[in-house]
Amino acid sequence: MPDAAHFSLAAPGTAHAVVVGGGTMGADVAVVLTRAHCRTTVVEPDTQRAEAVAARVAANLAAIGPAAEVGLAGLTVAAGLDAVDWSTVDLVIECIPERLDIKRALFADLAQRARPDAILASNSSSFPISAIGAGLSTRERMLGLHFFMPAHLVPLVEVVLGEGSAEAGADALIAFMRRCGMVPVKVKKDLPGFLANRLQHALSREAFDLIDRGIASPEDVDAAVRFGFGFRFLAAGPVMQRDHAGIDVHAAAGATMYPTFNNAAEPARCLTERASDGRHGMKSGEGFYRWTPQTIAVERERYDRLLRAGLDLIAPELPKIEP
Repeated sequence: MPDAAHFSLAAPGTAHAVVVGGGTMGADVAVVLTRAHCRTTVVEPDTQRAEAVAARVAANLAAIGPAAEVGLAGLTVAAGLDAVDWSTVDLVIECIPERLDIKRALFADLAQRARPDAILASNSSSFPISAIGAGLSTRERMLGLHFFMPAHLVPLVEVVLGEGSAEAGADALIAFMRRCGMVPVKVKKDLPGFLANRLQHALSREAFDLIDRGIASPEDVDAAVRFGFGFRFLAAGPVMQRDHAGIDVHAAAGATMYPTFNNAAEPARCLTERASDGRHGMKSGEGFYRWTPQTIAVERERYDRLLRAGLDLIAPELPKIEP
C-alpha cells in the first residue's frame, strides 16, 4: 500500500488536475481548482459545452475577485483524453454522466494513461467508488471526491474510501482540497449517499411524510427548516448543537419522538407521484412550486446571493486557499 509520500498533491499551484466532463458540475469544480491557481484541464468533447466552460469559469472567478481571476490563465479545455499530456497529471476528477458502464470504461482507460502516483477520483453521487473500480488494478488510488452544487459556493467536499483505496491517498487529497479552500470530510466506507446525502435524505424522508399525511404544507416544511433549526446549522452541526442544548434533553426528546418517525423503505407518495407524472421541478416548470423562466432566474439569483452571504459569514472558519 502506498505511503503519503507516494501521492504528490501538496500544493495546488504546482499541480496539474484534469476534470473529465465540462457540464455544470465539471465547470464549477474547475473554478475550485483554478481559484487556487491549480493548472486545470477540462476534457469535454461536446463543442458547445466546451466553448461554454471557459466563460462560466471566468465569470465565477470574476465574482470571487482579482486574486481568483489569476487562476484563469492555467485553464485549458481539451476535446478528448488524447489531447492531455498525462505525464504531468497529478489528479483526475471525473464529472461525466451518472452511468456506471461509462464510468467504469473511463477509469479503465485512465488506468492506462495516468501516472502510477496520480489520484483518480470520481464525483459520482450515485455509484460507490468500489463499484466503479471493481476489478481494476488502480483501486488503491481511486477515491470518491463528491462536491455539492454549486461546487464553488458550497465548501463541503466528501473524500470517500472504497474497498482497496489507500488511506494515504485520501489524506493527500484531503490536504490538497484544504489548500483549495474547501472543507473536506473523510468517509471511511462508501455507503450509498456517503455522509451528507444520507443525513439530508433522512431529514427529507420525514419532511415528505409530513406532507403526505397533511400535517404540514411544502411551504411550511421549507420555512421550518430554513428559519428554524436549519438557520442554526450555519453556526453548529447536529452534534455540537446537542452540547449547546444539553445531551440529556436531546436523549429524553428522542425517546419520545423516535418511535413515531417515518421509517419507510420507499420514497414518499408526494415524491413518487411527481417523479412519474413529469412534475420534476424547475426543469419541467412545476414541482412542489410552479416555475416560469422569469421566476427561475429570480430564484437562482436569490439562492446564489444567500449562499455567497453565508460564505462571507463563515469565511473566518474556512481553510485559507494556499496555492
